[in-house]
Amino acid sequence: MKKIWILGIALLSVLCLAGCKEKNDRENGARTEELAETETEDLIRIGFSQLGAESDWRTANTNSMTETFSEENGFELLMENGQQKQTNQFTAIRTFIQQEVDYIVLAPVTEDGWDTVLEEAREANIPVIIMDRKVDVEDDSLFRCWVGSDFELEGKKVAQWLHAFAEEKGIAPSDLHIVNIQGTIGASAQIGRTKGLQAASGLYGWDLMAEMTGDFTQAKGREVMTTLLEQYDNINVVYCENDNSALGAIEAIEAAGKTCGMDLEAGEIMVISFDGVKEEAMDDVREGRIACIAECNPHQGPRVLEVIRQMEAGEEPEKYSYVEEEIYSSVESIPEIKVNDVVYPVSITK
Repeated sequence: MKKIWILGIALLSVLCLAGCKEKNDRENGARTEELAETETEDLIRIGFSQLGAESDWRTANTNSMTETFSEENGFELLMENGQQKQTNQFTAIRTFIQQEVDYIVLAPVTEDGWDTVLEEAREANIPVIIMDRKVDVEDDSLFRCWVGSDFELEGKKVAQWLHAFAEEKGIAPSDLHIVNIQGTIGASAQIGRTKGLQAASGLYGWDLMAEMTGDFTQAKGREVMTTLLEQYDNINVVYCENDNSALGAIEAIEAAGKTCGMDLEAGEIMVISFDGVKEEAMDDVREGRIACIAECNPHQGPRVLEVIRQMEAGEEPEKYSYVEEEIYSSVESIPEIKVNDVVYPVSITK
């Protein structure tokens, strides 16, 4: 009987310990969940509508946002890829509104058509920051601020570099036979860069023969360049509105048995581009296959962070905030260019 009594006491102790452990586990689990919820509540929630992933520039831009708005930095980033469709971005913004995010960051696929959905965000008291491309709305108070590049200035820089090159080589303006492989029609980058070329062509008397969209992609750039070479036999300058379309154009030029370079008198075709993100394109600048590239800085996350910090502090950020950008070329004889009386140094690639 004594042994049975001792075994009973031992069993009761085990059961008590197990019960205590289970209770402690439940309490610890509840505390962990409560702590996690508290930590999540402390994070600033950002709804980010990225327009797509059409280029290396866009990938770098997305990475800049995800690295900047991390949990370690105090943020919860909710990102939606619009896949180059404005309707997808409308859906994303409305979802962010339902999720009651603190801020919405929009990289719009095109400029027009945003009034209604931005009004919905304003009615929900959610500040909207426009990034990269701009929006064309009747009331610009629908968004708090914009962060990005001066695309028309980029175009003017490249055009001025081409003008300086032609003057140095003694090439008559009418002997520059230019085709423009544009970006996605209606996008701010396309509008600004096209304006820069058109203005210079009219000013200097260049022969701007054709403009066709390459949608900022390498495959489309190659396709468009192939078509242009079939239509025109005197092309000697290709103005590509981003690096991916430029690389596609180079593929088409070389497939046609022609050479990319800067010796126009020898029949080479000059390629000009924008972005400066893809290393393959920068290698082509060093080798002279691309004459020059106007940088489009994709690292806009830190600038967006800066304006959000300002708003969190009750300050009003500047309405338009431009990122700093360079121009690259391997031509040492053109160390700088001037646009609107401002001198911009040219970074000589080696």
